Amino acid sequence: MARKHIEFMDTSFRDGFQSVFGSRVATKDFLAPLEAAVDAGTTYFEAGGGARFQSLFFYCNESAFDMMDAFRKTVGPEANLQTLARGINVVALSQQPRDMIDLHAKMFKKHGITTIRNFDALNDLRNLKYSGECISNHGLHHQIVIAMMDLPPGCEGAHDAEYYLKTLRNILDSDVPFDSICFKDASGTANPRKVHETIKGARKMVPEGTILHMHTHDTAGAAVSQYMGAIEGGIDRIDLSMSPVSGGTGQPDILTMWHAIKGTNYTLDIDPDKIIKAEEVFAESFEDYFFPPESRMVSPLIPFSPMPGGALTSNTMMMRDTGTLHLFPQVIKEMSEVVRLGGFGTSVTPVSQFYFQQAYLNVTLGKWVKINPGYGNMVLGYFGRTPVEPDPEIIRLASEQLGKPIFKDDPLDVLEPGMPKAAEALKKNNLPETEENLFIASSCEAKGIDFLLGKAKSSIRKKTDEAEKEAPTSLKLAAPSVSGPRDYTITVDGRAYQVQVNAGGTAAVADNSEKTPVSAPIALQTSGIDIPAPTPGNIVRLEVEVGDTITKEQTLLVMEAMKMESEVKSPQAGVVQAIHVKAGNTVQTGDALLTLRG
Repeated sequence: MARKHIEFMDTSFRDGFQSVFGSRVATKDFLAPLEAAVDAGTTYFEAGGGARFQSLFFYCNESAFDMMDAFRKTVGPEANLQTLARGINVVALSQQPRDMIDLHAKMFKKHGITTIRNFDALNDLRNLKYSGECISNHGLHHQIVIAMMDLPPGCEGAHDAEYYLKTLRNILDSDVPFDSICFKDASGTANPRKVHETIKGARKMVPEGTILHMHTHDTAGAAVSQYMGAIEGGIDRIDLSMSPVSGGTGQPDILTMWHAIKGTNYTLDIDPDKIIKAEEVFAESFEDYFFPPESRMVSPLIPFSPMPGGALTSNTMMMRDTGTLHLFPQVIKEMSEVVRLGGFGTSVTPVSQFYFQQAYLNVTLGKWVKINPGYGNMVLGYFGRTPVEPDPEIIRLASEQLGKPIFKDDPLDVLEPGMPKAAEALKKNNLPETEENLFIASSCEAKGIDFLLGKAKSSIRKKTDEAEKEAPTSLKLAAPSVSGPRDYTITVDGRAYQVQVNAGGTAAVADNSEKTPVSAPIALQTSGIDIPAPTPGNIVRLEVEVGDTITKEQTLLVMEAMKMESEVKSPQAGVVQAIHVKAGNTVQTGDALLTLRG
């Protein structure tokens, strides 16, 4: 009996980069291993999209469109190049209006892409309809997705074979155009038996000749078993990667899967010696890249808190940036409850980021003290229908804190056209109004404009850089920029002195007659009120200056942590006496940001 050929897509140059390096990879560094992969006979590559689109602008100071052009030039005209899209979010974390969804397909077609894998984390078919139509209308292969995962123990009501096959039936009965179907498990947590039952059932349902594709990650150590279950159930294609970006948070290695199916009725039809050579070129090209230890590990706890492999390292990279990596185990543990109460949306971007952000807030601020806007909008229905109804108390908290009612309509219907806003941003900054720039301005917002203005910085992590520095430190006790007198109590040889320092540097000293114990800490008093950082994060921008008169609840500055921007507001009216931070600084919870005088 002839052995069935299992096709594969090489995800090394998109999901591999995202899963291992948090998407922070320069184009020039991967062209040699890409060429080696072509020489090894690979013809189907994942070439961009997902987090790799924004990350090139945010962290690599490169254009994602230039990267796609270089990719196409390297692999030649015949290779199948695929990117990843998030339904109506396309390649952004925020929802995009209809004109930008259409522009996404048009621009990716223009820059050499042939296939777009299109998913919605909530499996809400409404979010795939218009985006799928745009992909097909621009002559691209539309691979529609059913998003999978396992629920934390004790949860039920979705994410079983019955749920996935019902979702497939809805797709088949709809008028959404598609060319192939992918079952995508971004967290690598779907039980292999469930995978087998789902694919076997799907094969019976779809028209003859329909291509079924499977995607997973090895984060929980079950990826090869999942693929074997899928192959035996009737899958046609799987996603594989090459060392050094395979395994762990990434996809199984091509050679690992080749070994796993030896002696079966299936084959990958590869030349293992050529793949080995390509992997050697790959390893040499990335010799100086910093490989986060967590990206190479298998975690048995991931099924309890389903964190996607592609998001895990992106989040730990950001936690390194803000000096909060030590909180990662607590955040992962907290994710389990956040998933339980949030309506069982599949843990894949952007929902996985909502889960992680909410868990991060629960750890840093206290449980449910603050509802993350993304998570809150999701449970209220603004991203579509969740697989099951979220917890009523969480819905109430989200509605109260965000000031929004429950929403049950089509999310696309409330989004205003994006082209005018993007054009206005370009005009305001004297930037040319090209279609690429319009899409960058809409999908990447302020950071996209910074890139176009030449203000972006590269933060690709190399081993040489990591050896020279530790994780970023906070700005505790940063020297203030004083605009008025400040009072201090200083203890010298057991005697306390009251010192007032004026803006010009002159000081008046008063000797306190009462003896102060030498062991007592130095007391620091000011004539104003320090405004502390509510969470760890980076300072995005200041909204006030020293000397400004401000009102209660006025925004003082904007912080960012884990891709969340949050405003720090004034607790009272007053005058800005001192500002202790500037844009780009990293702070920890409790660090003084500003000082107000009442």
